Amino acid sequence: MKRAIFPGSFDPITKGHYDIIERGMTLFDEVIVAIGVNSAKKYMFSLEDRVKFIENAFKDEPRIKVITYKGLTVDFCKKINVKFILRGLRNPADFEFEKAIAHTNRDLAPIETVFLLTTASTSYISSSIVREVIKYNGDYTKLVPTSVRIKK
Repeated sequence: MKRAIFPGSFDPITKGHYDIIERGMTLFDEVIVAIGVNSAKKYMFSLEDRVKFIENAFKDEPRIKVITYKGLTVDFCKKINVKFILRGLRNPADFEFEKAIAHTNRDLAPIETVFLLTTASTSYISSSIVREVIKYNGDYTKLVPTSVRIKK
């Protein structure tokens, strides 16, 4: 069975993330959305909310799993016996950043990184942009799956 993890903080999951996960399912038998926990980082949404947003977005897709982890992504891959990391690329800056991480990961473990380009309609969306829109009471619903709803 070919399995991949799609790591990130998903604070919150965006339509861009959703698209990469959906398209990743055409390549892999299982996609594990791996929410990295970084105690030094301040999140807008709790870990529990982020897990729920993703689980609800894919509630009808049994090949999508949501797991949280701490530490290096490659160590987590080894721990759960996953050979592929799935990543989305929005622009050339993403590519340069992700390429360096992929090379480092391959030096640390026999893990391959698979890159998918975001669709043109989602290439401008990032979690940080979504958080700014939410912070200033803008209409964030166009940028995230319907599972992401803020209680006011």
